[in-house]
Amino acid sequence: MPRLVEKTLLTHSATAAAITRSATARVLLTAITTLLILYLTISPPSKSTCHSLFLSFSDNATAARHLLALTRRPHVAGTAANAAAAAYVLAVLSSSSLPAYSVSYDVFLNYPIRRSLILSPFPPPLPGPILAFDLVQEIYPGDPYADVAAEVLPTFHAYASSGATAGPAAYANYGRLEDFAALRVAGVNVTGAVVLARYGEIFRGDILKNAKDAGAAAAVVFTDAKDYGGGGRGRFPEGPGMPASGVQVGTTYRAVGDPTTPGWASTSGCERWSAAEMAASGLGPGIPSLPVSARDGEAILRTIGGQVAADDWQGGEGAPLYRLGPGPGFLNLTFIGNETLATIQNVFAVIEGEEEPDRYVLLGNHRDAWTFGAVDPSSGTAALLEVAQRFGKLQKKGWRPRRTIIICNWDAEEYGLIGSTEWVEENREMLASRAVAYLNVDCAVSGPGFQAFATPQLDELLKQASKKVQDPDNSSQTLYESWIASNYSSLIGRLGGRGSDYAAFLQHVGVPSVDMIFGGGYPVYHSMYDDFVWMEKFGDPMFHRHVAVASIWGLVALRLADEEFLPFDYISYASELQRSTKIVEDDALGMPVTFAPLYKSIEELKKAATKIDNQIKALERNFLSLNWRKDPLKVRELNDRLMMAERAFTDRDGLFGREWYKHLIYGPSMHDGYGSKSFPGIDDATEKAKSLNTSDSWSFVQHEVWRVARAVTQAALVLNGKFT
Repeated sequence: MPRLVEKTLLTHSATAAAITRSATARVLLTAITTLLILYLTISPPSKSTCHSLFLSFSDNATAARHLLALTRRPHVAGTAANAAAAAYVLAVLSSSSLPAYSVSYDVFLNYPIRRSLILSPFPPPLPGPILAFDLVQEIYPGDPYADVAAEVLPTFHAYASSGATAGPAAYANYGRLEDFAALRVAGVNVTGAVVLARYGEIFRGDILKNAKDAGAAAAVVFTDAKDYGGGGRGRFPEGPGMPASGVQVGTTYRAVGDPTTPGWASTSGCERWSAAEMAASGLGPGIPSLPVSARDGEAILRTIGGQVAADDWQGGEGAPLYRLGPGPGFLNLTFIGNETLATIQNVFAVIEGEEEPDRYVLLGNHRDAWTFGAVDPSSGTAALLEVAQRFGKLQKKGWRPRRTIIICNWDAEEYGLIGSTEWVEENREMLASRAVAYLNVDCAVSGPGFQAFATPQLDELLKQASKKVQDPDNSSQTLYESWIASNYSSLIGRLGGRGSDYAAFLQHVGVPSVDMIFGGGYPVYHSMYDDFVWMEKFGDPMFHRHVAVASIWGLVALRLADEEFLPFDYISYASELQRSTKIVEDDALGMPVTFAPLYKSIEELKKAATKIDNQIKALERNFLSLNWRKDPLKVRELNDRLMMAERAFTDRDGLFGREWYKHLIYGPSMHDGYGSKSFPGIDDATEKAKSLNTSDSWSFVQHEVWRVARAVTQAALVLNGKFT
């Protein structure tokens, strides 16, 4: 290295040969050479080198240790155990030399006080044996968490209505709208009945709403062995399936955020809705309900008579014959909940950007769990801490991100995305003007097979990052190679559902977002069997999948934080919108609606996307040819256009009847909170128009088409960066 530097100096100095004849000059040259060597030695590594280093820092043992620590006790939002988990996350972030802090909110949560479910084979006063269900998830042989099993909350549905009711049992399959429609066609009246439905197809809160709308007095939802029994691999702990006594708990809240502060942050001393206002807004399903096990669900089904259910309504091998009822089996259900303001804590760490500290790349995962939460969400929390520790090691190597990275660990997600929503609502304007992207991982690992969901401008970035990460289940190929070989109908899904913490960022503010997972649905979901043992035996025995999700998560964040030009692809976004438009157009085929305005606006978006892409390429070419240096203000202006285009897809009035959801391109299905819809406003209006089939209803569909077209046009104007 010294000879290389000296040679460079000599080459670029016309008088170098002369000055080296002087002893003083030679000393001076040696000093300059030494300083240059010192500078080269201590100067920070290149961004690409840092990204490679990030991947090399992976440690599956570290991820396993974090998961073990996070799953030692059940940690429901608002409890002391979850506060302890927050302290653990804060300590790990701080020990990685990352400035860390927490933010608290007082929010409306509820917990079970009293529950009972009694079954008799005939309605009173007819005689018959009575079965009082114990509603207890059983400790399995050798359970290492038996000592803290008493801390597991009794099984319940969060925000279910308190009350006691009784009625004949009626079976409603998965509790979807089409299932209740099929019951009506079959002449089965569920008015006053206690409806029994099984988990699996839609959000539980929508099951209960559909039951109430059908006239049911109460609802019971069970984990059918057909869907959660492990697919022939056995029940936990021998296999991955839900044990016979296992129960899926969860929220029934169909909105997001603190119910007492809809649309604004739940800060100290803020305005809050009263109980009456919350009830009027539809806080819960409006009827009492309970979740039960497969064993209890089958016991109820054995007492239901009437018509035999259709084949696709039946259970799996060994299950009793499912009939529709109602009765003669009779259920008496009681649920009493305790509603309270409880304190929750979001935990953050900030790595300040060196060149653009006011531009934010956010990584988020929630911490609260219904029980031990090994998959949901602690696999994600363990991966988040793994990413944070790798960032800390990179900083020690001299890396500084161009833009600020914020690591977010949310609370009370399980009740209704509360922690993330309150923070987004409190910081809405800052996020709207400064957030580059939000990268979410909830359940990081539940099994093999990588899945990703994103807004379309991030598709290519995800693919490129996956080419740099090794497949955790096949070391001979990259994650990308295994991903494209998967049988998923679409390589990258869309983020329309409200299933995790990306909802507030994307659907309320319009921040480009990503969600990632290895695996998918898993049998012990939201039960006390989602523990470290299940993960170690079935989810990720070697913890290589934890490492892989941390690697791609962090690598995507690094690209967004470090690249001079944001790696956003709006040309592919426009192509995606064209495909989605064809789908909604076909859904309204033959009706008095034209989609020409939307197609026209998408063409404008594609032209604008091509234009900004060419502008960036021109700047790069000019820089490489040394004709001129890149103007930092021009770089900033182009990036701002890329960053703000997603915001233009939002509308301040929001979706009709669901005003909190501002994004007109992606949103949740009206009848399934887990479901994702493209153009949700058009979809809602079309569904209603098909039912009413009036000129006014189809005119409203046309209005929604125009509204989306205007939003797409606004996005094109933002990318163009010029006034009309």
